[in-house]
Amino acid sequence: MDISYLFEPYDNLVSKADQAFERMAGEFEECIKCEPHCADCCHAVFGLFLIEAVFLKQDFDQLGKEERAAALHRGSEADTELEKLERTLKEFENDPQMSAYSMARARIRCPLLNDDNECILYPYRPITCRVYGIPTMIQGAPRVCGKSGFKKEQSYPTFNLDGIHRELYQLSTELFKKTENKEAEKAALLLSVSKVIKTPVEELIDENSGGNDTKG
Repeated sequence: MDISYLFEPYDNLVSKADQAFERMAGEFEECIKCEPHCADCCHAVFGLFLIEAVFLKQDFDQLGKEERAAALHRGSEADTELEKLERTLKEFENDPQMSAYSMARARIRCPLLNDDNECILYPYRPITCRVYGIPTMIQGAPRVCGKSGFKKEQSYPTFNLDGIHRELYQLSTELFKKTENKEAEKAALLLSVSKVIKTPVEELIDENSGGNDTKG
């Protein structure tokens, strides 16, 4: 299946995220605390749209055998923690506030984070990871890394991650059009990194089912 026509629009979204981070780093250098081996964002719970999942999986498959095996082992551990989180969320399914609180407080290690606190796919990391250290708008609410120096009482430029998510959804929908899968609503499913790295690309595209609907 040829999906090369989706490379450019996806790369454009990545560039938007990187440019936004660079602008904020230039204007508010003292507020951004991102530095090598800081892995706070690598323990936040979030999901990938199908288009992100496919590109991430393709890059993951280019890694060495031992590096992939170690990540898959970490992925199994992450799956166990995600299952625990899902049980907790079910307990609060009638309490959106507690559900959101539980999600925000969850600390689950990303399988791509190695023992040196380095991302093994850093150049190809998802957009959520690229903008973690700056103020973002997610589900209509401003959010920022707790380790940053941005102050609640002050106003800052905010990166519209909701808008990027809508564009990722559209690209995922385009990807579905290349298959015989008629369940287009599955383009809205968010897949865990642990599921993505252990699933063949063809299955991600053809099935895209059973993914963890997790949002960070």
